[in-house]
Amino acid sequence: MEKDITLSDLASFRTDLNKTPSARTIARAVQKNGVNASSENYDAKRNLGRVFSLDLDPGKVTNQKQSGRCWLFSTLNTLRHDFAKKYNMKDFQFSQNYNSFYDRLEKANKFYETVIETAMLSFSDRRIECLFSSPDSDGGQWANAAALIDKYGVVPRSIMPETYNSDKTNEISETLALKLRKDGLALRKLVNKGITGVEVAKVKKEYLNQVYRMLVYVFGEPPVKFDFEYRDDKKKYHIDRDLTPKSFYEKYVTHRWDEYICLTNAPDHELNQVYGLDSQDYIFNGQKIMFVNTDIQALKDAAIAQMKDGETVWFGNDVLKDMDRQQGILDTSFYKKDELFSIDLKLSKADRLRTHEGSVSHAMTLVGVDLVDGKPAKWKVENSWGEKNGDKGYFVMSDAWFDEYVYEVIVNKKYLNGRQRKLLTKEKIMLDPWDSLA
Repeated sequence: MEKDITLSDLASFRTDLNKTPSARTIARAVQKNGVNASSENYDAKRNLGRVFSLDLDPGKVTNQKQSGRCWLFSTLNTLRHDFAKKYNMKDFQFSQNYNSFYDRLEKANKFYETVIETAMLSFSDRRIECLFSSPDSDGGQWANAAALIDKYGVVPRSIMPETYNSDKTNEISETLALKLRKDGLALRKLVNKGITGVEVAKVKKEYLNQVYRMLVYVFGEPPVKFDFEYRDDKKKYHIDRDLTPKSFYEKYVTHRWDEYICLTNAPDHELNQVYGLDSQDYIFNGQKIMFVNTDIQALKDAAIAQMKDGETVWFGNDVLKDMDRQQGILDTSFYKKDELFSIDLKLSKADRLRTHEGSVSHAMTLVGVDLVDGKPAKWKVENSWGEKNGDKGYFVMSDAWFDEYVYEVIVNKKYLNGRQRKLLTKEKIMLDPWDSLA
């Protein structure tokens, strides 16, 4: 059987193209305007109005800019919404930069510790390849944010504002990755030479000291003490002196992380199972990643129940699929690429995850839903891409998009049903570092 593409094949392809109705007209449209614009389905907008029967209206959106900190922004957004209501400060923000600093430091420590633990393994081992391919990035999981905040507290954004490097993380990420890979090689050599654990730990501590200095240069040094001074929405003046990030958190933020759980819909994994991802649990004594894998309806029911009680919902999704960033639209019927090319482009949710066509690429916040006869028709989404996208930063998401591209919601355990509660007693199945949920 001929494996090469032959001249005969090419002639056949051209013949078929010439037989395709309107092929040249379609080609001109796509070549001029691009795939997305040429396949846009104008009629889909009829079902994507910006009025919602349940709308929590949390105020102005945040902006992660050119960074991968959506998971942290979304977590802090859920906290700031409660804070804003309690203290009458609608557009208050916590410092994302403050927690980002410790995020990168903790990840560096986890990398060093994992290098030491696995130093005897060959570079051909997939675990080592995965470890060194991404030693420290600004991506993360909800549980990482919970662990960071619980350990280090929070501060107002005014106390540790954004810098060039927190807004645009590629430069420090590239530099830090180079340093960690170099340090990782050195630590492997020390372990394989039989150097004592005490001596290896000293070297690791010095490497961390250097990382701390790098992070101060790019993000600023985290505050040890500060005064919280502000005027609320009624222009009343307040000041609270000599706070630490932890005391500020404990005094002003009443949030019990252990009361929340990640409901997951990843059909490439067995449903009604509980999974962990210890490769990304980088705070050793902090909150651990836990995915309770269940059907998509369970995610919707819990999210709606939580919003009905006035609390917004963190959710993990694949935002780049069927999305119009400028218009702020998330809808499976908004682009008709299969019709444009006259081919079937559909994959199941499970197959998208299996083949890496799909991934949990982003985190946002559910802040509203339009219920018709008790069922969701569309959802209001708070993004962290600034006000120039969508409707002043808010997106509208069809319920069909939720089905296909939402993978995780963070909800209070009180919104779980009996079957889901029983799953919490199961032992976690640990996932590989390269798993589709990683």
